[in-house]
This record gives sequence, C-alpha cells and structure tokens, in this order.
Amino acid sequence: MEQKITELILHMSHSHQQMARVIDAERQVAVRMAQIIHDLPDTEPSFDGIDGLMENAGRVNKNVVSYLNAIADLQEAMAESLGILMKEMNGQDEE
Repeated sequence: MEQKITELILHMSHSHQQMARVIDAERQVAVRMAQIIHDLPDTEPSFDGIDGLMENAGRVNKNVVSYLNAIADLQEAMAESLGILMKEMNGQDEE
C-alpha cells in the first residue's frame, strides 16, 4: 500500500510541476506585457484614439486576471490532492 501511495505522490508531484511551468509561462507573458505598457509614452499616445487605448489596457488586465486565476487553480488542485493523500495516510495509520 505504501508503494502505491509513493507512486501517487510522485505522479501528483509531476503534475504540479507541469502546472507550475504553465503558470510561470503565463507570468512571464504578463510581466512582459506590463513592461511594454510601462515603456509606452505617457503623453498623447496614439492608440487609434481612446478606444484603442482601452482595448490594449483591457488585454493587459485580462492577462493579469488569467495569471491570478491560474495560481488559484494550482493552489486548489494542490490542496485537493493533498487532502486526498492525507485521508489515505490517516486510513492506513488506523489499520
């Protein structure tokens, strides 16, 4: 039974590592977008008028929200899998 739990932990660890890589990639995109926005001139930008400016700002906000949602999903997945693991280990201790 311990071998199965160890294998389960190994698979969950690999899964969490892959999710963290995806989130890191999303973070890098959000950081780069923020750098681009920061480098834009503050005076009279020409983004096809106010509509273009609002559209670009909306894209940046969307990337940031997406990144934060991905972090929340990762935390939820980790908590869920660790909860299952803890229940399994507590059940094994009672036997």
